[in-house]
Amino acid sequence: MNLQSIPELKPGRDGLLPAIVQSADTDEVLMLGYMDREALRRTLTEGRVTYWSRSRNEYWRKGDTSGNIQVPVSVTLDCDADTLLVRVHQRGPACHTGSETCFFTPLSLQESAT
Repeated sequence: MNLQSIPELKPGRDGLLPAIVQSADTDEVLMLGYMDREALRRTLTEGRVTYWSRSRNEYWRKGDTSGNIQVPVSVTLDCDADTLLVRVHQRGPACHTGSETCFFTPLSLQESAT
């Protein structure tokens, strides 16, 4: 697939699009990563999800060091063309802590005073 066939992307000032990662098997939200056009191209063509690491300033494929790879099933651009939804087959935990998902710390909602 070539990126010319993709609608106009609207990344942030840093050139990155947030990529919400969801399990294609359970529908659970697994993690949030970031992609630029090259990471998206690699994800669409190589059969493994690739991200841009903001802290290391380099590309990384999920699972290259942990073995917990993500195989893309679909990639969908949102209505504003500034966020991606990446549905994956996750092999092993998604979180670097060993948790199945990166979202495991609930915050309490306060009752509204209205």
